Amino acid sequence: MFSRAEFDRRIARARAAMASAGVDLMLVDSGELLAWLTGYTVSETMYRAAFLPREGDAWFTLRALDEAPCREKSWISDVVVFADTDEAQAAVAASIRERRFAGARIGLDTNSYSMSAATFMRLSALLPDANFIPMPGLSDSLRWVKSEEEISVLRQASAIADEAMLEIARQARPGMTTRDAAAIASQVFLREGADTGEVGPVVKATGSHEFLHGAFKTETIMEGDALHVELIPRVGNYGARMMRPVVVGEPSATLKAAAEELVALQDRQIAAMKPGAVARDIDAIMRQGALDAHLRPTYENVTAYTLGLYARTPRTSDFSRVFLPTSNWILEEGMVFHLYATAQGLGFSETVAVGADGGVRLTRSPRLVLAPNPIGRW
Repeated sequence: MFSRAEFDRRIARARAAMASAGVDLMLVDSGELLAWLTGYTVSETMYRAAFLPREGDAWFTLRALDEAPCREKSWISDVVVFADTDEAQAAVAASIRERRFAGARIGLDTNSYSMSAATFMRLSALLPDANFIPMPGLSDSLRWVKSEEEISVLRQASAIADEAMLEIARQARPGMTTRDAAAIASQVFLREGADTGEVGPVVKATGSHEFLHGAFKTETIMEGDALHVELIPRVGNYGARMMRPVVVGEPSATLKAAAEELVALQDRQIAAMKPGAVARDIDAIMRQGALDAHLRPTYENVTAYTLGLYARTPRTSDFSRVFLPTSNWILEEGMVFHLYATAQGLGFSETVAVGADGGVRLTRSPRLVLAPNPIGRW
């Protein structure tokens, strides 16, 4: 999916971080960083890791059953395998010793969900002469700024989200269930090349914004009901996200007015997403704007979070960079975010890349309450 030049860029970025931390060898075990750095990722059914020296060839250590797909997907040719009867951590440590890094300064992301306390203690016992150097958050920070090749893949995922959203809107009708709507999106995902048919939250919108993390269940949608649809297609593990309200019937004037206010605030956020902007200032446009317009009585959740790679991980969203009043970090060109706003039973969101002159929407669906007309078009 990506060129060798793209992987060389990533390797150089990782080695620059290693040089800054003074480490000889980087241990990579989070699902996203494995995919980003090596081209291959796999679940942690059994512990596995890839290794990048500051000088010399990288290698991958994983269970034998995963060798063939690893060799197919990754640029790494040195693949060390172990049987299911072997201890995974012992095999990983043995591969380090065999390549003469037993006494090296080994950098690892202490925030990685794969680096459990048990794994760290076991590796420390197996490699008593090694000096493990904490590099917390490295698995996320290396990936914050996307390349043109990565953004191109995110555009593909965004186009799938657009098509699926409009297909749901075209087919919306009284008597449809939330499961029906999710099935429509899932079919589009698989037909158009998404990794899986996993759709995202498709629920009946109730209250102000409580539906945002609503549990999926079969609910019947009747005339006048609002359907909250969040779509999360992935292509090559790169995930786009988009939310829209879909109303069966004619949206009320009140609902349309609230939607226009939310979209206007979000448009201001997108325009302000320039390199050098402070994240808390972008956040304030929506947060304070929604409060001033009395769209919400309180606004406590984030207004954006990082998008990019989504491998098989325990977390469904990447909050390593978010928009909050306390977010004092600086936006950089090439960062990509899920920018979202919810109020009064409405949810609007976009996949947005930070461009040289402001935010660039990768999702392109109409920014309004979607509703089919009598001939089945929104």
